[in-house]
Amino acid sequence: MHTQDQNAGGRTTANGITSGEAPSPLEQLLGLFQLQPIAPDHFVGQSLDLGFRNLFGGHILGQSLVAAGNTCEHRNAHSLHAYFIRGGNPLAPIDYQVERVRDGKSFSVRRVVASQGGQPILVLSSSFQVDEPGFEHQVEMPQVPPPESLPSAARSSRPVPELIPSQAESQAEPDLAIEIRPIDPVDRFHPEPKAPRQYVWFRANGAVQGYHALHKCLLAYASDFGLLGTSLRPHAATYYQPDMVTASLDHAMWFYNDFRIDDWLLYACESPVAGHSRGLNHGHIFRRDGKLVASVTQEGLIRRVPAGAA
Repeated sequence: MHTQDQNAGGRTTANGITSGEAPSPLEQLLGLFQLQPIAPDHFVGQSLDLGFRNLFGGHILGQSLVAAGNTCEHRNAHSLHAYFIRGGNPLAPIDYQVERVRDGKSFSVRRVVASQGGQPILVLSSSFQVDEPGFEHQVEMPQVPPPESLPSAARSSRPVPELIPSQAESQAEPDLAIEIRPIDPVDRFHPEPKAPRQYVWFRANGAVQGYHALHKCLLAYASDFGLLGTSLRPHAATYYQPDMVTASLDHAMWFYNDFRIDDWLLYACESPVAGHSRGLNHGHIFRRDGKLVASVTQEGLIRRVPAGAA
């Protein structure tokens, strides 16, 4: 993938048309997923300052999968496993160094180290597979209200662990890249205990062109939205409370059926356990027709600290 050319008189869209308008939030996000190659298996991605302490974890996750896929374009990503090591600087570019671990007859493995200033901030292993038929089964999609019956949460909340509560409202506009419609949401400032499960409809806020690999990278990005919060629901806690410190620790994802990120997808999440200031969260992502397209597991830091110490 190559970066789009910009000029002082406007912007160049994906179809080559120059416009004087500022890029939409989705176009800005898509631009961030076009990494610059600077050496064999070495790429640079741009950051985006959304007013948080650190880079959004899904940002680094998605770009890392783009970097891995750039070295394995003949096969499809089927899984990824990542560890978040340090909080990323939202004002600095990110280096992505890819290691070609193995290319077998059916599977290829890539390892990506994302770094800033010479220090790793994320390590990702991803596996790619040739198209191959086989046995099929899946869990059923939960019966939930359709997305059209729900209000959008894009302008009212951003479920990101690094969120700074005082800046939440001023930084709401970039959320429009991904439209989110939660079912039974928690009041972010006055939460009440709820079961450790949640259901959320989401999609890209606009048409997304390009190969299915891009849709997978965008799904990896979106899969970090709100998943950690599932483990906070039974404890009447949210990211927005000043005495809460939260962060994604690791992230694993498996891809199955095809999908489009600009069609409605249901994120069915549950948290089976929390302890030692950590919460474990699972998620299944379904197409609207009930097909399971991906499964996600993430452990996160969920630490309550004394007032003024966060």
